Amino acid sequence: MRAMLLEEVGRPLVLRDLPTPQPGPGEVRIAIEACAVCRTDLHVVDGELPEPKLPLVLGHQIAGTVDALGAGVTSLARGDRVGVPWLGWADGVCGYCTTGRENLCRAAQFTGYTRDGGYAEACVADVRFVLPLPAGYTMIEAAPLLCGALIGYRALRLAGDGKRLGLYGFGSAGHMIAQVARHLGREVYAFTRPGDANGQAFARSLGVVWAGGSDELPPAELDAAIIFAPAGELVPRALAAIARGGTVVCGGIHMSDIPSFPYRLLWEERMLRSVANLTRRDGDELLALAPAVGLRPTTHVYPLTEANRALDDLRAGRFEGSVVLAI
Repeated sequence: MRAMLLEEVGRPLVLRDLPTPQPGPGEVRIAIEACAVCRTDLHVVDGELPEPKLPLVLGHQIAGTVDALGAGVTSLARGDRVGVPWLGWADGVCGYCTTGRENLCRAAQFTGYTRDGGYAEACVADVRFVLPLPAGYTMIEAAPLLCGALIGYRALRLAGDGKRLGLYGFGSAGHMIAQVARHLGREVYAFTRPGDANGQAFARSLGVVWAGGSDELPPAELDAAIIFAPAGELVPRALAAIARGGTVVCGGIHMSDIPSFPYRLLWEERMLRSVANLTRRDGDELLALAPAVGLRPTTHVYPLTEANRALDDLRAGRFEGSVVLAI
């Protein structure tokens, strides 16, 4: 099978012809049709996430069809439309796993980081962490749901149910979770890079009530804010924008250092918390909710062989929405 392989951190991916993987017990093989590109992939390539499996097939927003079953698999059949998210394996027996918090399992393995992922024509996945895709979505449309929308949904849950929600960073996750939040009756305030007129216009086209730069204060106090951009300096800005008792959620797996800030920004029962990975509950709920919301990602499609260009364009912010590799 063809795959775009990371052989050395900090170097471009290379096209290789690899043996087609065979599913082991409890696994399925998936013929991949699409894999969305995530900023986490950049963190792996750039060495900001330590000790990836090398050589590595990146990609953790995989959409395709089951084409082989490992021993003991009965919950899926050949031809089923499925997705594979970031959390690829957990031990199932630790205190985190047995309380529905497998996202915190210390032995967890991650797709496209410690397990081979979706920048390839096929992959194998633990059937426990394979998600059936909702009807009505093409594979290109479904792929971004498997991380951008899922992590956004988990962050939205942890942000609480306040009316006014700020989104710092309006990329793949931001533009999808804005649609979910509006469906749930929230007012959405979008924060982009300062001076990003195109990004702010894109946000307004999705129905946000206000869009401005991340260096601005919104016209009303926020009940909660989610930070998707990996910039630690946004934390004190978001705390300054939320009301008493509000919550700021850091939605990324990596963030630059948070600068020192005065205690008064946190006082009055404001809360600062992070999101780590996702649970199967998040996947089940989001993929059931997406058709009801009418959630549609804005996608920019690249062929598999242009994965390096897709990563470069994501790093440079050359598009609005999500980027997807068509396999």
